[in-house]
Amino acid sequence: METKTTDELKHEIRAATAIEDYLKSNRDNLNLRSLPEHLAFLLSRKGISKAEVVRGSLLSRAYVYQIFSGEKTPSRDRLIALAFGMGLSEDEAQSLLKVSKNRELYARDERDAVILFALQRGQSILAANELLFEHGFKTLGVPEEFV
Repeated sequence: METKTTDELKHEIRAATAIEDYLKSNRDNLNLRSLPEHLAFLLSRKGISKAEVVRGSLLSRAYVYQIFSGEKTPSRDRLIALAFGMGLSEDEAQSLLKVSKNRELYARDERDAVILFALQRGQSILAANELLFEHGFKTLGVPEEFV
């Protein structure tokens, strides 16, 4: 099944005569996964391991595994670090933030704009952190034991 855009879904809501019909016909397009379920889905889709996510995110192994198991609820910055660790696209990173009920990256926010720039170019978290540091912003992926 093809994923519908948010605009397409909004149009269908406007056209719907009953919310039940909309929900039933769009079940596959709604964010119904928990964060651990969504992370497992992304791992599978990307064909990567949790160990690779740990290496690419600069987060501690124990903390990443606790996030994946649902034992820990990560901050927005730690989710963004995971997005870099998983090699997510901008859209995938935005979806991850939505599923976790965090604010999406916003192009009008200077720090978010730097992060979006790095995501759009497929940069590593190290490159993103370098850009953040150069512009005077807090970096991503500080290991849990140093927080």
